[in-house]
Amino acid sequence: MKGYVLNPNKEYVDIIINGILKKDGHCPCRKLADDTTLCPCDEFVKTGICKCNLFVKKETDETVEKQEDKK
Repeated sequence: MKGYVLNPNKEYVDIIINGILKKDGHCPCRKLADDTTLCPCDEFVKTGICKCNLFVKKETDETVEKQEDKK
């Protein structure tokens, strides 16, 4: 999805990917496994919210500058 990237934490991504594989392609954070929970799930596609944080917003130069200003 445009504007999102995989979480930069490789260990975390491995855990989530293994969970997706164990659930036959469904989000590991969901109790139900139906057409709406296939990764990427419908909620993420519609709202941009990835409950398991596999996908995170891509940092832009502006985002990085704001984070540096808070330090």
